[in-house]
Amino acid sequence: MIADGNRLLRQAVTYGGGWTVTLGAAALLGAAAELLLPAALGLAVDAALGQADRWWPLAACGLVVLIVATDTLSNLAGGAGTARTTARLRQRLLGHLLALDPRRATRYPVGDLVGRLVGQAADAGQAGSAVVFGVTAALPPLGSVIALLLLDWRLAVTFGAGLLLLAVGLRAFVTDASAAAAGYLGVQGRIAGRLAEALHGARTIAAAGSVQVEIDRVLAPLPLLRAHGNRTWTTLARASGRTAGVAPLLQLAIVAVGGWSVADGRLTPGQLFAAVQYAALGAGLGSIVATLNRLVRTRAGAQRIAAVLAEPPRSYGTAPLPAGTGQLVLSGVTVYGDDGSRVLAGIDLRVPPGATVAVVGPSGAGKSTLAAVAGRLRDPDAGEVLLDGVPLCRLSRPALRQAVGYGFERPVLIGDTIAEAVTLGSAVDSGGQPGLGRAGSGQVTAAQRIEDGRAAADGPSDVGRVVAVARAAAIDEFVERLPDGYRSRLDATPMSGGEAQRLGLARALHADRLLVLDDATSSLDTATEHRIAAAVAAHRDRRTRLVVTHRVATAAAADLVAWLDGGRLRGVGAHRELWRDPAYRAVFAASSLPDPAPAKPAEPARPTGPAGAIAPTGPADAIAPTGPAGPAGPAVEVVR
Repeated sequence: MIADGNRLLRQAVTYGGGWTVTLGAAALLGAAAELLLPAALGLAVDAALGQADRWWPLAACGLVVLIVATDTLSNLAGGAGTARTTARLRQRLLGHLLALDPRRATRYPVGDLVGRLVGQAADAGQAGSAVVFGVTAALPPLGSVIALLLLDWRLAVTFGAGLLLLAVGLRAFVTDASAAAAGYLGVQGRIAGRLAEALHGARTIAAAGSVQVEIDRVLAPLPLLRAHGNRTWTTLARASGRTAGVAPLLQLAIVAVGGWSVADGRLTPGQLFAAVQYAALGAGLGSIVATLNRLVRTRAGAQRIAAVLAEPPRSYGTAPLPAGTGQLVLSGVTVYGDDGSRVLAGIDLRVPPGATVAVVGPSGAGKSTLAAVAGRLRDPDAGEVLLDGVPLCRLSRPALRQAVGYGFERPVLIGDTIAEAVTLGSAVDSGGQPGLGRAGSGQVTAAQRIEDGRAAADGPSDVGRVVAVARAAAIDEFVERLPDGYRSRLDATPMSGGEAQRLGLARALHADRLLVLDDATSSLDTATEHRIAAAVAAHRDRRTRLVVTHRVATAAAADLVAWLDGGRLRGVGAHRELWRDPAYRAVFAASSLPDPAPAKPAEPARPTGPAGAIAPTGPADAIAPTGPAGPAGPAVEVVR
């Protein structure tokens, strides 16, 4: 990790671009002026005594002006370069996080990742200025030794001996400060992670009355944080103390040796003055300590960012999808959990194109993992998944995401407006369609296109498709009641869990071939769920649907049911056939729905259907199966 951190630090130095070059030039020019100033002042003293040219005072004034100018330019270039580098690091880190397999990303607590993205990226962003100032801070001591050597070798030997003592102390400071800074940032990340967990579960904590217990848990690492902090400041204070103690002694030694040289006629009064100035300049190592402390913190931040960047991202192929209608095949799929246990074991499942498969099973059976594998939110540890004959790992990212859509039980709505949340990742997303820009970019946003084209919503345009999926997800009426419609900001729009779930479902309905619904309608009422079921069934492309469900009526409405138990596929078949098995019926025993009774034969008709019928299998008006379910079959009541 240290090697990765050092490599990232070197890369970060280049991220500042021209600003870092400008900073280096200004800092070097300023350091050179500072080294020349004592000599110019000494000659100015000799000029006052009539022993040198009279223009040296003007030269000294010119050097002072140059030092002020380069210092101002250094501050400007350093700030701009740091901002540019920090932005580049944050973009790289965030992009890498989003490209990771979710299993790898979840190894880091959310609060810890936020700390790395916000805090440590800012620390590492100072790489360019820290390196430049570190180099230029070393120039005054080295330049002072050379200048003193030119004046009198005795002065150089005296000063060099003192610098060696200081260098030994500074080396120990760098070692101790690096360990303390790394430990401090690590514990800080752990506290941030626990805080994020507590905020996410605030309602549960309040309901359980465990507020104080949770406070104690979040702040438990504070003593360790304090220990690392004390070590940091103690190390810094020790280094500053050594510098403060040695520097005056060095200057006194230079004055003594220089006075002896003046008495012997080896130095003029002006040269003695210059020697004292060089001693003060070279022995003033307080700036070096501060620069080293900054470099240590920059290096620690780079190491924490590099640790995440070292995680291998998910790779994609380049293959497009051939013509097809969404045949999904899972062959020998095995998935292991983080603890090494098998979550899925040798799953072989073939889903016909355009069919609906309900995935059922008790809690912990692997249903959500199967859903994640089906659309490559997670790669199997063994086996492969194919869509229309192409392994998912060989598909390009655009082809995969255009073909597969996900609806979740608790969707995360991303974007500034409702329109951006609905179009995220689709062909009409402003990130991938010319003319659809982000808000404030000067381009027309997705929300504006939708609102401006509302009158043509039923047409084949992008706008029409967005409104169509909103209507299919039964969220269009909610959006149209808002004052700003699809332009409404998400953070200013209160909505229930069911409304958020329907927005997430509308986002998923952009998929061309495979729709994966992981308990995606659990927060909806019966009437709304029935409306969504009818809309999904009527889709002209007859997308394949994989539906994770706990509801018996949803399983009854599917073409096939995949019954998982303990990570294994216990059975695949029609619901009425599996219903004969008491163990299968027991899967639904914990449901709030009563066990169904045998149904009477009925004519095909548009049903009002039970709450679970979300994934119909036949034509648009055949939402739930009709006819007898067999002696032990489920009752799917059909109401004419």
